[in-house]
Amino acid sequence: MKVLKFGGSSVATPARIKSVIEIVKPYLAHEKITIVFSAFGGVTDTLIQLSTLALQGNTDYKKQLEQIEKRHLEAVRELVDMQRQSTVIAQVKITINELEDILNGIFLIKERTLRSLDYIMSFGERLSAYIISEGFLSQGVDAEFLDARKVVKTDNNFGYAKIDFTFTNKLIAEHFQQHQQLQIVTGFIGTSPSGETTTIGRSGSDYTAAIFASALNATSLEIWTDVDGMMTADPRKVKKAFTVAEMTYQEAMELSHFGAKVIFPATMQPAMARQIPIWIKNTFNPTFSRIRN
Repeated sequence: MKVLKFGGSSVATPARIKSVIEIVKPYLAHEKITIVFSAFGGVTDTLIQLSTLALQGNTDYKKQLEQIEKRHLEAVRELVDMQRQSTVIAQVKITINELEDILNGIFLIKERTLRSLDYIMSFGERLSAYIISEGFLSQGVDAEFLDARKVVKTDNNFGYAKIDFTFTNKLIAEHFQQHQQLQIVTGFIGTSPSGETTTIGRSGSDYTAAIFASALNATSLEIWTDVDGMMTADPRKVKKAFTVAEMTYQEAMELSHFGAKVIFPATMQPAMARQIPIWIKNTFNPTFSRIRN
């Protein structure tokens, strides 16, 4: 078993999602994988912004919500075959209506709690992973959407919930014993003991992937992003920056503490506990890869 995770920049447009599906297909021919997805690029920030507008009593949040709906429906039309489009479009609209209801509540009562913000942010991953799973099905891949809230259990520290690893690992193992299809998983989200939606903090989708890799005792964890691995400096600021061929978990963790944003300490911890190698791969340059162990 390998666990792959694709970030927002990798799934920002239908064209990029199609590229991701093509990257994944060769894996399916010879090994079992699980894939974790972030929200479409920029969607989480937009969700936060429109919740802020609703909190301020600004009806412009409705216009931004319409743009979110339009973007996701366009993705459905690009990725999903005609025979399934109406069903998928209906489900996306139901989900958007659910989001609209919570935003309208914030608009009316002028209050946004961390609990409600977590719930609002969850819609990005829930929409993206669902649509992408349908995209895989349209390409003939036996895929299944997995809302991570079913198996990732946390405390009730909304905004940065801590994982109940004992319960989570048990639920993940049981789920995979019963579901043989390719699992397309929502990153970033879980559920509290009372069943409420939580988010698991910065770089949450990477962390989700590491949680699944650990629970499934994966042979490796691949983080697909938009850069060629961990570099000696920010390539946007240092032209001669180059990729480090390999490093230990501790070295990668130290670099992340000093500002490297490719991978975060929380992501490494579950993988480090089981000594699972973490590969950083570039969706836009898929033949280039580097390992951390």
